[in-house]
Amino acid sequence: MKAKNQKSKTITTFDEHLDNRYGQVGTAKRTDFEIKAKAFAIGEVIKEERRLASMTQEQLAEKTGTKKSFISRIENGHSDIQLSTLYKLLEYGLGRKITLTIM
Repeated sequence: MKAKNQKSKTITTFDEHLDNRYGQVGTAKRTDFEIKAKAFAIGEVIKEERRLASMTQEQLAEKTGTKKSFISRIENGHSDIQLSTLYKLLEYGLGRKITLTIM
């Protein structure tokens, strides 16, 4: 038995969604999106590691010689940080080790 108004549904993959919304990989709009997405992801990692270390943003800032507002901007994905700053926050500030993989 067929349902009334049966429609054919197509499934959009996440990659297709990104292509539609931000353009193909390699375009300026897509590259900007990818950079912001990675900054957000790095901020989430720092936030989670800080939480696991039972530290406040202020404590991490003090330990690493930065400001609480800077830590907040990083954790919210609103600041593009240098690799040296990432190492300082995670390795010195939070006692974690970073490995870098290039694919």
